Amino acid sequence: MNNLVISIDAMGGDNSPRVVIEGLAIAAKKNPDTRFLLFGDDAKIAPILNQFPDLKKVCEVRHTNEMVHNEDKPSQVIRNRNTSMYMAIDAVRKGEAQAIVSAGNTGALMAISKLVLKTITKIHRPAIVSIMPHRNGKYVMLDLGANTECSAINLAEFALMGDILAKHALGVERPKVALLNIGAEEMKGKEEIRQAAHMIKNSKMNLDFHGYIEPHEIPNGVADVIVADGFTGNIALKSIEGTAKLVVRMLKDAIKGSFWAKLGIPFMLGVMLKVKKTMDPRLYNGAMFVGLNGLSVKSHGGTDALGFSVAVSNAANLVRQNFVATIREEVEKVDLDELSQEAIYEVY
Repeated sequence: MNNLVISIDAMGGDNSPRVVIEGLAIAAKKNPDTRFLLFGDDAKIAPILNQFPDLKKVCEVRHTNEMVHNEDKPSQVIRNRNTSMYMAIDAVRKGEAQAIVSAGNTGALMAISKLVLKTITKIHRPAIVSIMPHRNGKYVMLDLGANTECSAINLAEFALMGDILAKHALGVERPKVALLNIGAEEMKGKEEIRQAAHMIKNSKMNLDFHGYIEPHEIPNGVADVIVADGFTGNIALKSIEGTAKLVVRMLKDAIKGSFWAKLGIPFMLGVMLKVKKTMDPRLYNGAMFVGLNGLSVKSHGGTDALGFSVAVSNAANLVRQNFVATIREEVEKVDLDELSQEAIYEVY
């Protein structure tokens, strides 16, 4: 019986709807308990969907010929309720689906998700969170761009939500939580970071707080949850991604330029393939918008079918574990507003 429903913006992404449907075909095999609501242009969707008979059995297509484009501004798209993205998100609000996945415009997806799904009571701001690899496994990082400026309360809430995600998505029983900062010393960093550290340590959140972490320590695996404001987090993420691409490119160039390196490839092939798989960005695709009354997942717009399938599977797994309800329950136990004024004085 298919009792888990994922809503899909079939027109979002650089190569939609083909990549979306091909990705769903992979995800459907890995998630036999899941059905899909596809929103988009039926004339474009149907010919591709017909190529996947098994997938078609668990899909329902709801037609609209309107879509959100990459260049559209969030302020414009929230007024149009007939786009594939808006309709897909609204299906979660109506209870027709438990999560929505889109590879479309990030700003638009965040704006519509906030408007339609609303923020969980007591959560001041939702955040964008993603899962990435470090030397000992994986970690979650937030915020990655939803909020360029954050208060201490925002950062403390991100820490709580990141802790819950690490438990559910990574299977870490007691995640180590760290605040991204310019130094490890207690008095380093902006005022709101120091206040957030005090709030996390002195609240009822019961987090395993590591303290501050500097950017160069992130890949070493010293923390399972990295917390930052959206401006800092987005820059850190793109720096990490850029460095990873540079290293891969330099290795390829070094091998191409050396006869002896080419001779050594057969002996290093197993190790190289393992590293490539670990660093494959498709396997970490799917940034979650956390803090909303519904699960909204953003796939990379330029990903392929495998990458999109990972985003869908991540959404399905979090739904099975009642991720949104867990955040709501945990937030109810903590009154961060009471700690905010105390933090201002205690930190000095």
